[in-house]
Amino acid sequence: MSKWPWLAITASLCMPSVAGAQISGDNVKLGVLNDQSGIYSDLSGQGSVTAARMAVEDFGGKVLGKSIEVIFSDHQNKPDVGSTIATRWYDLENVDAIVDVPVSSVALAVQDVARQRKRIVLFSSAGTSDLTGKACSPFGTQWTFDSVALAKGTASAVTKSGGDSWFFITADYAFGTAMEADAKRYIGENGGKLVGSVRHPQGTTDFSSFLLQAQASKAKVVGLANAGNDTINAIKGASEFGITRSGQKLAAMLIFLSDIHSLGLDVSQGLNLTESFYWDLNDGTRTWSKRFGERMGGRMPTMVHAGVYSAVTHYLKAIQAAGTDDAEKVAAKMQEMKVSDSILPAAEVRKDGRVLRPYYLFEVKSPAESKKPYDYYKLVREIPAEEAARPLSESPCPLVK
Repeated sequence: MSKWPWLAITASLCMPSVAGAQISGDNVKLGVLNDQSGIYSDLSGQGSVTAARMAVEDFGGKVLGKSIEVIFSDHQNKPDVGSTIATRWYDLENVDAIVDVPVSSVALAVQDVARQRKRIVLFSSAGTSDLTGKACSPFGTQWTFDSVALAKGTASAVTKSGGDSWFFITADYAFGTAMEADAKRYIGENGGKLVGSVRHPQGTTDFSSFLLQAQASKAKVVGLANAGNDTINAIKGASEFGITRSGQKLAAMLIFLSDIHSLGLDVSQGLNLTESFYWDLNDGTRTWSKRFGERMGGRMPTMVHAGVYSAVTHYLKAIQAAGTDDAEKVAAKMQEMKVSDSILPAAEVRKDGRVLRPYYLFEVKSPAESKKPYDYYKLVREIPAEEAARPLSESPCPLVK
């Protein structure tokens, strides 16, 4: 008999019992669903698979006594392909949670599948604010960024600094149109106006006609509401057309470290951008990013990769705390618990699925300012979480009504 039997009783009340834990199947299975070979593979792709596996390893490889498995698949940036994979994973392969999911149209389709089946989905690379707005789900969280935060960060700052007329070159899918709409609002609130816009198909290689329309508009700022290789090709084209040399400013609403690396500092220097993570931000981000880089041939992580790691870590912690992988109980626990890890030391998950986290407005360095590999950004200002997020009072999400 223990000298202090009440200690054992207290411990058993405070911690879930592994013996009494409820795990569906023989393990906890995570599915990384993203672009493995197309225009978003650098910012997501295998890097997200690596980040998910790092989170599992750092958690100890097991949760509630069960092993944790990471699988992945390529959705080819097509909503029908993404929803088909998600359906198969949830219904036939016992996948407990899907993570990453770039391309907002794919993410919205996967969100719908997950909602119908009451399964968890953790978005790290989908940006439409509809995911936590009119299309919100009690089982979905938007971890890394959304169009509201990016619009507030970049559009507001550039407009305040004198860029009070804008022309948008916008990707013709859910994220692009949501980004343009959100940016238009914050441009207007800061005394600016949108003088025109043009839509382009995903995967465009020749931006000549779109850039000519932007030049003809005489707008002070040409805004790019796209991502991945679309953004890279647009910026390269803008450089060839002399957009900035002629006096117009270029503002990329969503751009990643991998994009800057592909473009080079000669082309991208001076760009303002908003991100939720940068590898060289502090000691914690540097330590984790060095480990990531060792596995990825020296490549530093994007904010998407960091978001995958943070989301998987929090999800596994929630399973541990809930004593089950039941989606409803785990989702509730994810909102109840504070987010805390080596990448994201303080955040919370709101009722609408929005992760409240700080953002950072950066400026891309010139070649002379960069002192080491991937030394690309200088911090302009930190944007507090409450400032970056859409207020719940303005949310169209049915969960908060």
